[in-house]
Amino acid sequence: MTFASRRLQSALPAHGSAHHHTTASDIATGRAVILIVEDDTLLRMHAAEIIEEAGFEVIEAENADVAMRVLESRSDVGIMFTDIDMPGSMNGLKLARAVADRWPPIRILATSGHFKLHDGDLPVGGQFIAKPYRAHQIISTLQALAGLAPAQR
Repeated sequence: MTFASRRLQSALPAHGSAHHHTTASDIATGRAVILIVEDDTLLRMHAAEIIEEAGFEVIEAENADVAMRVLESRSDVGIMFTDIDMPGSMNGLKLARAVADRWPPIRILATSGHFKLHDGDLPVGGQFIAKPYRAHQIISTLQALAGLAPAQR
């Protein structure tokens, strides 16, 4: 199975399979599920590698529409890591608000190399890291969002 097909296969549940709900023990063992939404394939793959090496399970989506389909089909996503500047029906800020409204327990981490965020741009509790980011910034923020460690700024 190729790298890309493994990613696609893991994004949606097998036919007839039950949804897995993220539990406290999943988070405690670092197995929280992270949905990465990034239209740049190389950046998405790099982020996935960083996050998987930190012990998280990763699902990838290339835009908001795919991300919404993944979230509609899976109930185990605990954190969404999204780029803000994306083509399609909604950018990352609109996606973050839609996810917060529909799935309030999902934590939001946003990134951009172009946008300057202001108070209230992200849903309550949402975090922002500017591009270019470093691996330790992403990992410490994801761990904090998952309740594993405080974010380091």
